[in-house]
Order: sequence, then C-alpha cells, then structure tokens
Amino acid sequence: MIRFEADAIEIDAATIAEALDIDPSLVPQHIRDGSLTTRCERGVDSDEGRYRLTFFTERQRVRLIVDAAGNVLQRSTINFGEHPTGRPFRRYRR
Repeated sequence: MIRFEADAIEIDAATIAEALDIDPSLVPQHIRDGSLTTRCERGVDSDEGRYRLTFFTERQRVRLIVDAAGNVLQRSTINFGEHPTGRPFRRYRR
C-alpha cells in the first residue's frame, strides 16, 4: 500500500519487506540504523504523475514505479550477492 499525503509518501512496511525478503517488523529498525536507505524521484514530462521509489540495502536494490494513486506499475529487484552496492549507490537517504 502506497499513499501520497501533502509532501509525504507512506509505504506499508510489508511492501518493502516482501521485496527485500525480510520480516516487515524489521523495516523501521533498518531505516533507523541506516542499513536500509531510500530515494524518491518524481517523474517529469512523459513520466508526469509517476514516482520512482528506490530502496537500498548493502546487497540489494528494490525499485518501484508507482502512479499518483499509489498503484505499483513496475517492480524490479537486484541482488548483488557477494558484491555489496557500496556507498555511491546508497548515498541518498530520506
């Protein structure tokens, strides 16, 4: 579940946890300790009304493309396995 309210985006922890294959109860703790970081990008021009939400862990990246109503249009997951993403990919934090 994804909702847009004022200048905030609310995402159900279960949505993130499912994509990362972790327990939903761990999502807030991972965000607080910095082991799960996020990035949100708003679409422009032909992508107006869409958002790209990206979630990074040390070894995974999950990307959701959603419309303004919060519907997930596309989801992709990359598992970097033994090759952690490193700081350049995880520098965006919200």
